Order: sequence, then structure tokens, then C-alpha cells
Amino acid sequence: MGSAEVLGKLGWRLEPKGWTEEVLNYVLKRRNEDGGYAFAQGLDSNAQDTYYGLAILKILGVQPPSLEQTVDWLRKFPARDLYAYYYVSKALKLCGEPIEEPLAERILSLKRPDGSFGTTDVDVESPSEFLSTFMATELLKILGILWVSKPTVEWLLRHQNEDGGFGVYGRSNIRSTFHAVSALNNLGYPIRSMKKVIAFIRSCELPTGGFSVVPESSTPYMEDVYCGTLLLDLMDEKCLYPDETVSWVFRCLNSNGGFRRSAELGISTFEDTYFALSVLRSLGRI
Repeated sequence: MGSAEVLGKLGWRLEPKGWTEEVLNYVLKRRNEDGGYAFAQGLDSNAQDTYYGLAILKILGVQPPSLEQTVDWLRKFPARDLYAYYYVSKALKLCGEPIEEPLAERILSLKRPDGSFGTTDVDVESPSEFLSTFMATELLKILGILWVSKPTVEWLLRHQNEDGGFGVYGRSNIRSTFHAVSALNNLGYPIRSMKKVIAFIRSCELPTGGFSVVPESSTPYMEDVYCGTLLLDLMDEKCLYPDETVSWVFRCLNSNGGFRRSAELGISTFEDTYFALSVLRSLGRI
């Protein structure tokens, strides 16, 4: 069933728009009856995929179907940790809904004495050791909470390395740098004055398109291309190889309309699809 048929059942009309219609179809076919979303058909709804599903629809300029049902599902979701707070709150914001004020107190209760949130001792499956701090600072910024952020800024800056990137134990990578710099930006730090950060980003930029996780690596992954491209946006810089990067992103498009993590192989996920569309939007292709 194509996306025009899916939308037809919802009482909508859609003019075909090539690959974007297939992306739309991929997302809408993975909306569950409870109003939530999951990246694969048959899976239970979850907060992360619901956020990414809504964010993809927003990039495509499409109003989510049965929005009230999705809001109801989000309100009932049992959020008990920072990750859940983040995805539920961001999803509600996309729905035009207010975020509960007590959330700020819960987030601030997670702040450690050194100003950080979470721990830098993360496993290999975690996107970066600064992800929790990034999530916390973004939510507090959305909530408009004024708090003493100097210890958090100082903690983040202590993890900037000689090469300009961020990472614990002196090892920088593009993902950690993205989360650290984004957190500093959330806290109002003048990130565009950090010229060494730009040098590190450039060291990860690939003439063949995209960004590698560390310098002198030739293999880009979708999250690295997203982090590199969005970092350049934050620093008011431009991608040096936009056409090559766009070409690489489209090599990650699967036949079901979703994007995968690698140009070589992999399954489609909402996260990778959101990353891909964000890169294409940044480079003026959406």
C-alpha cells in the first residue's frame, strides 16, 4: 500500500513527491493503533520512535494523523528516566502540547556534584558520554529554567582535547563533540568563538561525502554525518562537500522508504531516517 492509499484511509490527499512520499509511507505504516510509533511493523510503540516519527513528519511538512490519540499515548507513557523524559517531552512539544513543569525538578535532581548529568563511564552502545548532559540541558532550555549552570559549563570544557574535539581520556570523536558543543550552546556559551572545534570537525569531513567518527577514518555512519553537519550549522560554517554528502545519504535509502545507518547495508530505522532528513534539510535538499 502506497502512502497515498494510507493517507486516503485517513481522509487525506497527497500529491506524489518522489522519494519523500516513500519516506512518508515508511513512517505512516509504522504508526500503531494506540497512537505511538515503532520503527518496525509489529513492534510495540516506544517513546524514542514516536518522537522521531513525529519529527520526520514535521520535516516533510505533514500533519501527524489522529494527533489527539498520539498525545494521549505520550501522556500515559511511564517515563522514569532522563531518556524517556527527553523523548516524551520533545514529542509533546512537536504536538504543540505543554511540558509538565515538575519535569524541571526531576531533571535537576539528576545533576551530579561536578555539574554533569549521567556518567562518562558509558558502554559502547551509547552515542556518547555527554548525551545525558545534552538531553538535560536541552530540556531545561525548553522549559525556560534558570539555574546555576557554571559548573556544567566548566565540566564540559574540561573534556575538550588538544585537537579541538571533545571526549574523555583525551580521545575526541564527532559524536561526543556534537553533544558537548550542543550542551554548551544550550547553556548560552559562545560556541562560535571555539575555533579549534571547527578544526576538529574539518578533520573528520570526508571529500567522498559525510563525516567519520574520528579523523583519518574512511567509514562514515549516519549518526556521524548528522553530528558533523549539524555541528557546522551550530558553528555557522558550511559543509565543504555538500553534493558528495547528499549522494552518500541517498545511498543509505532502503526500498521501504527508510534510511539505514551505512551505505553498504542495514535495516531502516526512524532514528537514521530522521538523521538523513536533517542532513538533507541542512544542505538545502528538502
